[in-house]
Amino acid sequence: MLHLNYRDAKPIYEQIKEGIRHLLLTNAIAADEKLPSVRELASNLAINPNTIQRAYKELETEGYVYSMKGKGTFASATDFIHKSREQELLMTFDDVVTELFVLEVSKEELGSRLENLKQGRMEKDG
Repeated sequence: MLHLNYRDAKPIYEQIKEGIRHLLLTNAIAADEKLPSVRELASNLAINPNTIQRAYKELETEGYVYSMKGKGTFASATDFIHKSREQELLMTFDDVVTELFVLEVSKEELGSRLENLKQGRMEKDG
């Protein structure tokens, strides 16, 4: 289920993209599952269909969904979605780490933080 925050500075189409991306990554929407039509989702969320269309188009460009003429928009394969998101996050990670090195944060400190994050994740999962 998508939840929009109309007070958020983030544009509505971005919130829709993030919401759908999250549903795809958590397998709440299965591979090859049909997404709601633009009109249906726009009606449910009480927003302009062009906003939904923009979100769907960008998700398709990013590889999260694909469309079939006359049939609708569908979720891409899970492994593709995960690999695509992994690449996006690694690029962001590289940018952040590069900036941290410019700020003279040591690789030891970064390594320690990574290890702490890994431990925290293991404790959450385990």
